[in-house]
Amino acid sequence: MEKAWWKEAVVYQIYPRSFMDSNGDGIGDIKGITSRLDYLQQLGISVIWLSPVYQSPNDDNGYDISDYQAIMTEFGTMEDFDEMLTEAHKRGIRILMDLVVNHTSDEHKWFVESRKKEDNPYHDYYIWRPAKEGNLPPNNWGSVFGGSAWQYDEERQMYYLHLFSKKQPDLNWDNPQVRKEVFDMMNWWCEKGIDGFRMDVISMISKTKEMPDGETHGGKYGDFGKYCIHGPNVHKYLKEMNEKVLSRYDIMTVGETAGVTVEEARKYAGKDEHELNMVFQFEHVDGGKYGKWTDEPKPLTELKQILSKWQTQLYGKAWNSLFWDNHDQPRVVSRYGNDSKEYREVSAKMLATCLHMMQGTPYIYQGEELGMTNYPFKTPADFHDIESINAYREWCESGSLSHEIFWPCLTFISRDNARTPVQWDDSQSAGFTTGTPWMPVNPNYKEINAKAELQDPQSVFYYYKKLIQLRKEYPVIVYGKYQLLLPDDPDLFVYTRELEKEKLLVVCNFSGKEQSIQLPEEFVNGKCLISNLPGQYDQQQVQLKPYQAFVLYR
Repeated sequence: MEKAWWKEAVVYQIYPRSFMDSNGDGIGDIKGITSRLDYLQQLGISVIWLSPVYQSPNDDNGYDISDYQAIMTEFGTMEDFDEMLTEAHKRGIRILMDLVVNHTSDEHKWFVESRKKEDNPYHDYYIWRPAKEGNLPPNNWGSVFGGSAWQYDEERQMYYLHLFSKKQPDLNWDNPQVRKEVFDMMNWWCEKGIDGFRMDVISMISKTKEMPDGETHGGKYGDFGKYCIHGPNVHKYLKEMNEKVLSRYDIMTVGETAGVTVEEARKYAGKDEHELNMVFQFEHVDGGKYGKWTDEPKPLTELKQILSKWQTQLYGKAWNSLFWDNHDQPRVVSRYGNDSKEYREVSAKMLATCLHMMQGTPYIYQGEELGMTNYPFKTPADFHDIESINAYREWCESGSLSHEIFWPCLTFISRDNARTPVQWDDSQSAGFTTGTPWMPVNPNYKEINAKAELQDPQSVFYYYKKLIQLRKEYPVIVYGKYQLLLPDDPDLFVYTRELEKEKLLVVCNFSGKEQSIQLPEEFVNGKCLISNLPGQYDQQQVQLKPYQAFVLYR
């Protein structure tokens, strides 16, 4: 197993709008991030993944970019960014930029030019198609955010493709000039001194030339997946990106690859493929009753099977990314743990143990290290997220489902759960801002906040800190081979890691009931590296309390 700094890293994702506000306008900003770097250094993380801070009209919270080489005014200036980069590097923290190049904003200068009727150098920068008879869209594809994936443009009198919001037109990667513009921009950031890229929906950059109707799966719109995900030239274009940008710097790359299989992941991140370092797969958080929407977590047996498949089938061939939470997912303690007063802390620690002892690079989403929970939404008017607002419209206002049936699914899965401001202390607005926060703070901030946790040696924060420290001390945690035990147990997630003469046993009780486990003989009297509850591990039969987790080493 070849060693690399990005394999040994622990990444912390910052969603700037909700992290820390420095000027009282209610919106998190870059100076706010700089002011909290000491906190992140104390936690022990080595990389920050920064969600987009580029100039944007904010239709999709910064994932609709109008200028890749400018900073969003609400977030500050390029000087603020440079200062943050310098201060992070002083503390041994690297910065990973969010690269959003499947689409731009419709306010980007390329699109403003492209939509003009007369021929111009930008006419082919996006995916334009003539209307079908009756001025209908070119095909039946639906957008990820609901509605058609095509928008008619009056100025050019054609339709353009937008797999996401209509203000996010898809770039035409088959145009070599588009690729050159993107690679030039990436090189510009690398020369500035950033340490890598997280690549938004990178598996969607190549589309088929033919664009027939997609399967409808019983809904109004067709599925574009077959024609737009892992498209015909995606690997060719990423190899070109690697050659012209990535291979020239000592940086880290991770691709967001929805719908990826293990075989496909090996192409994106295989050690001899010269594309990316690793990919995000979403199988463990995908799937619901109504599209993505559900009010139930996956059964543990299914979750174990999925995560174990990725652990074993990528081993020695490609590198894993490990995550529970991000800006598009609900809070894990509310999803797979138990966010009640009694069990929130212990279940948050259990979930952290389960993930951080696996093989791969772990990602922590802001507030996860505090055990932050889902938000108690009361009405549809509480939502800010375009996807959640459109979903309610599509499922409830259309009459497909009643409010009573859909509401628990929407509140359980909504991306807005992750986007409430970070809870820094118990003062007004949780210490996030002196003004009115752009999005309400979770009312439980009085009990759950960084200030309180930093004063409590038994807090979720210090547990994460210890997990990060253990990863630095024990190579078996980073590089060891994984094996699942008890695959059919509906309550316990148990696995081993092995590297040369070192071996770990990881035991996690995912249930709210006491459980019993027979330890493998070799681990009786093993050294306990970490445990979220006091326990006796010197005999074969161990009684586990609800949500108990421990790691034994020999």
